[in-house]
Amino acid sequence: MAPAVPPALVALVALLGLGAAFPGCDYPAHLWCSSPEITAACQAESRCANLSRPAAAPVELSLFYESLCPACRSFLARQLFSAWLLLPSQALNITLVPYGNAQERNVSGKWDFQCQHGPEECLGNMIEACLMHEAKDFGTYFPVIFCLETGSSVTKNLEAVCPCPLTSPRCLQVYAPQLDKDRIAACVQGDLGAALMHRNAQLTEALDPPHQYVPWVVINGEHTDQLQAQAEVSLLGLVCRLYQ
Repeated sequence: MAPAVPPALVALVALLGLGAAFPGCDYPAHLWCSSPEITAACQAESRCANLSRPAAAPVELSLFYESLCPACRSFLARQLFSAWLLLPSQALNITLVPYGNAQERNVSGKWDFQCQHGPEECLGNMIEACLMHEAKDFGTYFPVIFCLETGSSVTKNLEAVCPCPLTSPRCLQVYAPQLDKDRIAACVQGDLGAALMHRNAQLTEALDPPHQYVPWVVINGEHTDQLQAQAEVSLLGLVCRLYQ
C-alpha cells in the first residue's frame, strides 16, 4: 500500500496551484517541468508552457569595410555600434573584416598592400586587424574601433603603433587601457600584421557574390540587395526581425 500523503502536504500543493499527481506520475511537483517526459507523465504541459526555451541562434553579421571609407565609417557608427549596444549579447554576432577594395601582391615573399584611400588606409586597416587579434574579445576591441572610426583621423586616434608619428592616444587609453600597445605596435610593424591582412584579403575575395562596394554586409552567410538596404536603413530593426 502506498504511504498516505500527509494532509498538510496536500493542502500546500493545492495552495501553490500544483494540483495532485496523476497516475503514472511518481515525481514530486518541483520536478514536473524538468523534462518533457516527466511533464507528459504528470500532465503538467499547461503549467510548464511558460518555462524558458533554448536560446535562439544569434544573427551572424559580417562587415567588410575600409578604415577610411566615409560610408563604412558612417554605417559602423550609426547602425552597427548602436545595434550592438541596444541588443542583448546573445542576439547578434559580429565579424569585422577591414580590407574592402584593397589589393595585395607578394613581393619577394612578403605581402604588400595597396588601398583605395592610400597608405593611411592600409595602416588603419592593419591597426584594426592587429587590435582585434590582440584583444580577442569583441566587447573589448569594438569600442576602440568605434572611437577610431568616429574621430577626425583613424590612425591619429591610437597610440603610436607605427614608424610614423601618431598623436591623441585617447581611444586605447579610454576604452581598452589593459591592452599592450607595444604588442599591437609589433603586430603592425611585423609579419603578423601582414599575415592578418592577407587573411582579410582571402576572406574578402571569397565572398559569393563578390563584393561590389563597401560597406558590404553579410547576414547569416547571405548578401542580397534587400538585406543590404535594410541594414543601412535600420540594422536594429533587421536583426530584431531575423532573431527568432
